[in-house]
Amino acid sequence: MIQRIQSLFLLLAGAGSLSLFALPFATTQDSVASSPLLNDAVFNLNDNIILLLLFVLGGLLSIGAIFLFKNRTLQMRLARISFIANLLGMVVVAFLYLNDAVNQGNAEPQDGVGAYMPILSMVLLFLAIRYIKKDDSIVRSMDRLR
Repeated sequence: MIQRIQSLFLLLAGAGSLSLFALPFATTQDSVASSPLLNDAVFNLNDNIILLLLFVLGGLLSIGAIFLFKNRTLQMRLARISFIANLLGMVVVAFLYLNDAVNQGNAEPQDGVGAYMPILSMVLLFLAIRYIKKDDSIVRSMDRLR
C-alpha cells in the first residue's frame, strides 16, 4: 500500500540498499594489485559475499515490508531487521576498507556514492519505523474509543 508515507520510506530504503549493485564504495585511478578490494580499481558490493548478503537482505526486507501494511508489528520487525542488516553492512565495509588500507600503497581511493547509500537507507528505515509506530498508536487509540 503505497498510500502511506512509511511505505514510501520503505521503498526508497530498499532501493537505496539494492542500488549498491551499481554504485561503488570507493574507486582508484589505477588498479592496486596487492589489494584484494581494489585490484580492479573499484571497491563494490561484489568484492565480499558478506556484504552482498547483508545489503540484499536489507533491501529485500524493506521492500517486502511494504506489503505487510495490515500487520504493523511484523512490518516494524522487518524494518528493524533491515536496519540492523544495513548497519552491519556498514560495519563490514568499514572493517574491510580499514584492513585493506595497508595493501593500498600510494593509491588514493575516492569515496563513491555507494559509501553513503546505506546511511540514507538507515535514515529512511528509521523514519519508516517511526511512522509505523505512529500509525499503530492511532489505530490503538481508535480501538479504545469503540
